[in-house]
Amino acid sequence: MNIVSAEFVRSITELNRCPDGGRPEVALAGRSNVGKSSLLNCLVNRRNLARTSNTPGRTRTINFYLINKRFYLVDLPGYGYARVPEKVRLNWGPLIEGYLSHRPELRGVVQIVDLRHPPTAQDVQLYQWLKHHHLPAVVVATKADKLSRSQGLQQLQVVRQTLGLVEEDRLIKFSARTREGRDELWRVIEDWVG
Repeated sequence: MNIVSAEFVRSITELNRCPDGGRPEVALAGRSNVGKSSLLNCLVNRRNLARTSNTPGRTRTINFYLINKRFYLVDLPGYGYARVPEKVRLNWGPLIEGYLSHRPELRGVVQIVDLRHPPTAQDVQLYQWLKHHHLPAVVVATKADKLSRSQGLQQLQVVRQTLGLVEEDRLIKFSARTREGRDELWRVIEDWVG
């Protein structure tokens, strides 16, 4: 996809604050510190559109990024380990589930896992939830550049088995540093947003 424009539009903590206008949306979901912001920046060819951090739990809101004035990439708060107050963490679950369940503009979910580690129980739970609710999803295994080719292939099998992916389920090996998997992911997103 040719990126003409990419802009941050708004952060929300309540679903009634989502942007109006009916543009298609693609959500980015994954546990804290899995590389969602780096993936988003790589996709849109911008270094700092989404803030990256070594501190898990930096994204505490649902963030909307308007791409080519046509559709939104939506960065969801990371689940799992995060150094945030318990009250904030407890609000994330209903916010994320409410968004995924009730947002008519949502066309698909990019579930991001770290290729270096087996998916967590929360990763499995999210993927099963997406399948149960018939939401289009693709699994993207980030940080592929940190493993050798053979290690990467082995870890892809671990991801596939742990999440219970079947043959037709999409799994993309991705690196924000080398841009591996970027074009393949854009093809999936373009199919969703039309």
